[in-house]
Amino acid sequence: MTVATKSMSDRADELEMQELKEFENRIVAKSLLYNLADGKLFTGSSETPGPGRHYMMGEDPRLPAMPEKPTLFDFYKYRFAQKPGIQHVLQSANLAQKNGLPEKMVLACLLHDIAVTGFIRSDHGYWGAQLIEPYVDEEVSWAIRMHQALRFYPDESVGYGYPEQYIRMFGADYKPEPYIEAEYQRAKSHKWYMSSRMICVNDLYSFDASVVIKPEQFEDIVGRHFKTPKEGLGNDNTPSSHMWRTLRRPCNAL
Repeated sequence: MTVATKSMSDRADELEMQELKEFENRIVAKSLLYNLADGKLFTGSSETPGPGRHYMMGEDPRLPAMPEKPTLFDFYKYRFAQKPGIQHVLQSANLAQKNGLPEKMVLACLLHDIAVTGFIRSDHGYWGAQLIEPYVDEEVSWAIRMHQALRFYPDESVGYGYPEQYIRMFGADYKPEPYIEAEYQRAKSHKWYMSSRMICVNDLYSFDASVVIKPEQFEDIVGRHFKTPKEGLGNDNTPSSHMWRTLRRPCNAL
């Protein structure tokens, strides 16, 4: 009697069911930052570990599986918000490319909102710069960090005005906080001021849903200007490796 061989699809379905069943016995511990977003000063979980019930550590079966050695575009595909998140930075990089900016600045536009898209919104320029700093030219990370402040201030010399979308988002009377004003003043006299300003100029302050840009358009630029570690992002040993690991496994209890 011939025993039927299970197809790859069947085996994948069985593995997924097994992982989900194991997940039922795992407790998701939410970070304080997650709960602060709901106005709660609380960390951990309302559930208590005990026999057969433990905190989840490692890969989360609810999320798409990551390759063993993930690249930047693997995070774009499997962890970052797709629309409008990824499309926003892809469209910004596409615009920079059309405007003839150097490849390094096209990369900066591709990465400028990486924190909002994949990690955290508050102070996203600083978080984004820290996330990619070990892998890019210093000018790129500086430009991304400083666009946090520059985007609030017009520069008529390059045709950049205060975004109308910000009036809708924050109100007509919104004034940036003092640290943003101070950062803007420092950035104005910096040698890379215009690099950061070009991120603002090529930013898209309204999302064009009719345009879809593929990440593959920028594979060569990323290959030349983003130092992907051979171990994979998060598996190497840099000051930001822990951030990539957190993005991969966001619900680790510790």
